[in-house]
Amino acid sequence: MATKKRNYKKEYKEYHSKDEQKKNRASRNTARRRAERAGKVSKGDKKDVHHADGNPRNNSKKNLKVVSRKKNRGKYRFA
Repeated sequence: MATKKRNYKKEYKEYHSKDEQKKNRASRNTARRRAERAGKVSKGDKKDVHHADGNPRNNSKKNLKVVSRKKNRGKYRFA
């Protein structure tokens, strides 16, 4: 089966450039920076800050958890 080439410009235009997605991305980045300042994660440690309720804008301490990239981008994502 031939693999279809990904159209990044179209993907950005139709999804990533939307205001809601920009706010979600900014909130995820904020959660990561706060965890870095608290000493829970560091750059290059292969860890993600997981939002337990799946809402990237909910950055309360009870909702955030540091997990491996593999776990966060696999099991939790599709649970």
